[in-house]
Amino acid sequence: MSDQERGRILITGAAGGVGTFLRAGLPELGWAVRGFDLVTPPDPGPVEWRTGDVGDPAALDAAMSGVDVVVHLAGIPVEDRFDRILKTNIDGTYQVFDAAVRNDVPRVITASSNHAVGYYERADYQDTLIGTDVRPRPDTYYGVSKVFMEAIGSFYADRHGLEVACVRIGSCFQEPRSRRMLDTWLSPADGVRLFHALATAPDLRYEIVYGLSANKTAWWDLEPARRLGYEPQDDSDAFAAKVEALATDSYDPEDPEYKYLGGRFTTHVPPEA
Repeated sequence: MSDQERGRILITGAAGGVGTFLRAGLPELGWAVRGFDLVTPPDPGPVEWRTGDVGDPAALDAAMSGVDVVVHLAGIPVEDRFDRILKTNIDGTYQVFDAAVRNDVPRVITASSNHAVGYYERADYQDTLIGTDVRPRPDTYYGVSKVFMEAIGSFYADRHGLEVACVRIGSCFQEPRSRRMLDTWLSPADGVRLFHALATAPDLRYEIVYGLSANKTAWWDLEPARRLGYEPQDDSDAFAAKVEALATDSYDPEDPEYKYLGGRFTTHVPPEA
């Protein structure tokens, strides 16, 4: 897709953290952005806005009218009871893919997560980077929902010819907040670069990529994203001294936070109510 051909991007979950970064940055790259969420934020920025639930097919149909690319971010972003994950993350994702096909939207980019592979141990990848070709090892019901997201994306790509990219996002915040985030950080600016690259990549069929910046201590292989045009420009090393000075814990390789790719998500228990 050339600069002249950029059109309208719909962002589901646009009021959330990553959605806020994208709706601020994508218009500067020439996109007309339409936000979709349960609520309208106080400052939606230079976007048009639709309110609705991803579980509502009619609301999704209205939101996808005239859309060229869907960025699907909506969902519960942490561990929760399975019934809630099922409704919002699993059924909601199905509804988004189905609505994209009904409304002839050719491309869907989804926010998967590193928690789809959270039970891999970091010690097993000290001398290499973990790729996208390893089998899923989700660390939570939340992680399970991301594995479903990747699987249904593959199904819709094969069955309906949809162009799909699933981004296993690390930690997308303004700055890394912990030692772990020095490894997993995706800067907001690089997040915009990544989703823009995936929205414009020619000949996209189905891809899984990792979403992180060019961190010196990164765990995941960025080659699949680079192949699709992503060129990260930020590095968490710029914040390393600040993070280390504020750290209150001691490094223990057996602590789940450092032992597993999914960190302490591997120990999270869903709430009872």
